[in-house]
Amino acid sequence: MARNQSTPEQQSVRVLKVGERVRHILSELLARGEAHDEVLSASNIAVTEVRMTPDLRNAKAYVKPLLGEDESVVLKALRTNTAFFQKEVAQRLGLKFAPRLNFQPDESFDEADRIEKLLSDPMVARDLDDTDD
Repeated sequence: MARNQSTPEQQSVRVLKVGERVRHILSELLARGEAHDEVLSASNIAVTEVRMTPDLRNAKAYVKPLLGEDESVVLKALRTNTAFFQKEVAQRLGLKFAPRLNFQPDESFDEADRIEKLLSDPMVARDLDDTDD
């Protein structure tokens, strides 16, 4: 039986769709407090992005604790409960292989703040205003 060949574009769309489904599942599990962990139940955690490998075997979940909660404590709790999250994701996705989850801190907000500070710098603002001439 011939293997179904897909184009790179179709493959990447599938990877993105699965990543987004994993993000929704993780967000739902965290919002409902289904992980039996005091730190996770007491925290508001945003799953901002999930990046899947092309073979759908590994997933990096980028998370950000909200309301100024300690990021390192939340990450440690997530990593401790990785097996629970992997099991739940596998059941809800229905894929042949369950993706191995890896929780990472989302630093895109910090990078956005850094860029915003650079753009509001008087020297940069002056240079941006000069382009109108």
